[in-house]
Amino acid sequence: MFNNFLKNLSILKKFLFINLLTFIIIGSFTIVYLRSVQPSLINNKTTNHIQIINNTIDHIQRLKINFTEDDVRKFLFSTRFLFQNLDRVILFDNDFNLIGDTDTLDLDPRSFSQRMDVTEMNILNDSSETIEKKKKLEKKNKPISLKDILINYAGSSEFGKPYTFTQDSYNQFLLTTIKNVNNGKNNIGYLAITENANDIKAAINERKSFIVRTAIVVAIVIFIFSFVLNRYFLKPIKNLVNYTKLVKEKSKEKSNIETIKSRNDELGILSNSLEDMTNDLHNRINAAENFSTDLVHEIRNPLASLKSASEIISETENQEQRDKLVKILAHDVERIERLITDYSQMLKDEVAITTEKMKKIDLKVVVNSVVDDFNNIYNHKRGINIHLKTNGSKEYMVLGIENRIEQIIANLLDNSISFSEDNQKIDVELTKDQSGKIILNVIDEGQGFKEKDTKKIFKRFYSNRPEKFGQHSGLGLNIVKNLVELHNGNINASNNKGGKGAKIEITFPKA
Repeated sequence: MFNNFLKNLSILKKFLFINLLTFIIIGSFTIVYLRSVQPSLINNKTTNHIQIINNTIDHIQRLKINFTEDDVRKFLFSTRFLFQNLDRVILFDNDFNLIGDTDTLDLDPRSFSQRMDVTEMNILNDSSETIEKKKKLEKKNKPISLKDILINYAGSSEFGKPYTFTQDSYNQFLLTTIKNVNNGKNNIGYLAITENANDIKAAINERKSFIVRTAIVVAIVIFIFSFVLNRYFLKPIKNLVNYTKLVKEKSKEKSNIETIKSRNDELGILSNSLEDMTNDLHNRINAAENFSTDLVHEIRNPLASLKSASEIISETENQEQRDKLVKILAHDVERIERLITDYSQMLKDEVAITTEKMKKIDLKVVVNSVVDDFNNIYNHKRGINIHLKTNGSKEYMVLGIENRIEQIIANLLDNSISFSEDNQKIDVELTKDQSGKIILNVIDEGQGFKEKDTKKIFKRFYSNRPEKFGQHSGLGLNIVKNLVELHNGNINASNNKGGKGAKIEITFPKA
């Protein structure tokens, strides 16, 4: 249940809730600690009181002091060294009559004028365990006298043990310990010693003050941190979330992502990457939609031709006419097959490119390998010779993906061969300009381009095609253009000057 509760909270609310819970837990332990401090400190002083009382009783018993005012007075004078650091020493006889009080004696330069009226009483035994002794002695608005406490002590189960209580009145925190005095068998009186314990109160107040100050400082720090967290981190993240929702819903509503993009921290990098990814996805989707539309259009024509030819062939008895229709059917099937194959290859290439890494490669080595492969096939098959020419450089280093560059060269050669007559030649020229750019030219002796604006030939399913173009899908040069741009290169097409044929020029940047 608690986990479900946290899951439904925002990050800021989770942070504040956890801190509040931590505060409550620490506060509870602090209260327990403060409540245990005072008895502990009192117990330390009580131990000293008990030692003084025991020493005093030993002196009374050893000296056989009679509990009369004169004897007690003389005893207090003679043993005043026992009562150092004490504020008051009082002796009572067995009938609870006052027979000795340091307040009436000049034993210490300090004032012995502490009242023994108890307005707040906390009674402790020698183990520092709290004992409630108020019972019938406590009356509303009426202080309890020391004599009353002695009478209660004489009739309690604590009789014979040191008996300690505190007084908190008149800006004084006093600690008093009482005990009965006996001469061996019989009880002869009572001894009470009082000490100013304001240091205990001060220590406790100091601890309380420190805890309060610390709590205030921590609360302020948490508040400031929460403000900074929300202002500079959570709010931008929320804007990014809203941005993704708008993208998902294809909403035209503007988001606040622009303010985040200008940041130089990780959130700025994330927002720019997210926008780039989103734009790339949009472009891919739009490209896929446009491509699908074009593909449907291109397939529709051969399908219509297939339908017409299949309808006519069943009604035609003329064998020559039937052979022509069969050739049309085969041609259309081949074209549809080529369209589907090239489309599938194009999709595979787009996926593969995103996972492949570019590296430095020697373009001469790659071109030479592809040229040799094509010569081995088409030189014997159609008598077409492909020549590789260079300007004498040892290396033609480019930054690219080797198998993609092979695909570029292969598509260009395949296109040139398709529109070349048998026994013609194709020149592949590889040069390097003064800036270090690599230039690749593929020159054939074929029909050339009908279009004056040769940029159109790189569009998908280019329509103004030569007669032999029916053997191709219309995607080859478009694929080449995309791969060249992937390598940050440029591609141009033109007809040869002074003769027939076409020329494709590709420029690769210096590696």
